[in-house]
Amino acid sequence: MKNICFYFQIHQPIRLKKYGFFEIGRDHYYYDDYHTEEQIRILSEQSYLPTNKVIGDMIRSSNGKFKCAFSISGVALEQFELYAPEVIDSFRELAKTGSVEFLAETYAHSLSSVYDTDEFELQIKLHADKIESLFGKRPTVFRNAELIYSDEIGEKILNAGFKTVLIEEAKHVMGWKSPNYIYTHAYLNRLKLLVRNSKLSEDIFLRFSNHTWENYPLTAEKFIGWIAAAPEKERIFNIWMGYEAFGYQHRPESGIYDFLKAIPYHAMEQQIGFALPSELAKQKEVAGSLTAPYTTSWWGHEKDLAPWTGNDLQNEALSKLYEVGVRVRLSKDRPLLHDWLLLQTNDYFRYMSHKEAFGSNYESPYEAFVNYMNILADFLDRVKSQYPTSVEDEELNALLQTITQQEKEIAAREQELNKLKNKLSKTSGK
Repeated sequence: MKNICFYFQIHQPIRLKKYGFFEIGRDHYYYDDYHTEEQIRILSEQSYLPTNKVIGDMIRSSNGKFKCAFSISGVALEQFELYAPEVIDSFRELAKTGSVEFLAETYAHSLSSVYDTDEFELQIKLHADKIESLFGKRPTVFRNAELIYSDEIGEKILNAGFKTVLIEEAKHVMGWKSPNYIYTHAYLNRLKLLVRNSKLSEDIFLRFSNHTWENYPLTAEKFIGWIAAAPEKERIFNIWMGYEAFGYQHRPESGIYDFLKAIPYHAMEQQIGFALPSELAKQKEVAGSLTAPYTTSWWGHEKDLAPWTGNDLQNEALSKLYEVGVRVRLSKDRPLLHDWLLLQTNDYFRYMSHKEAFGSNYESPYEAFVNYMNILADFLDRVKSQYPTSVEDEELNALLQTITQQEKEIAAREQELNKLKNKLSKTSGK
């Protein structure tokens, strides 16, 4: 039986305020709360809330047969908690249906998988903790920010405890292979790879409202017909996109909601089902392995890191940020640690791109760079005040490892103590 796996990404950066050179050392608050709140409210009202209602109706009308997954960055969740708590409530209602799955990712939607392995692991745990606390279930499937992946990153994901990861259909990885199968890591067959069907995903996300597209208008019957007509052996169709496609990028009058609502009906008519990523991960049949020696993403024609690392401005900002990771992680200063997380959001580096600055509120990549570097200069001064550069990174890293080990030992002893207390209370109660 063929199955469709829908997955929707939700991420919005916290807007940075205009931060001048002479504010360095004087102003430690970097965020434009007004524009951040305005953007999240617009998206919530035009996209997230109405689409969640549609998804809920689809699940109920199909008796739970329609299923889909979400990946919501920690940064986006923080904004919902502050400015649109009703969005969190609506996702909780979806979670109760049992037909929705929440995926793990980096908390800050960051590039830490490329630049800082320790930070990568910490953000994964922080995000998984957040998802579990909000929706009652810990995620078991991982999707990296922007579907960034390589063989090396796959190793890190497996080491972080995940056995399934979502990746992009990049030509130099797939070659002649179809995305409509389950694959494994190049040399670690315990890690399963689910591959995005780029064409079918972008037929909805990019082309749905395009009147010049040869397949316009796209109907649910036509879309499901393409899947039904695929070779019988191709049984998994991963349709993944940004959630803003519904109601915001494609307005309700485009027919996007009518299209979405009709998907379950036409799928069931063709005996096509729906599956969550965790359900697909349980399938034992795999089509082989995929090798990804170079880092891929779901952006642009090249499917690489160029949107974030394609010029000197971006590389300068990223190197300056991540070179202080060890020092920041030694800190117990909560505002500093929170700023560290937020400043890693990868959108800020994409705004510095000459080609891919989608969503930027800056007039040029250079303006985005200067504003970010002014903020980063203030942040680095705060880090330096706690851990001077005269102390070597190796020395700090050794100290961090010692502290981490001590914290683990304390946690283990506290666990043993709690067990003894429980045992004592049961004994005394007899």
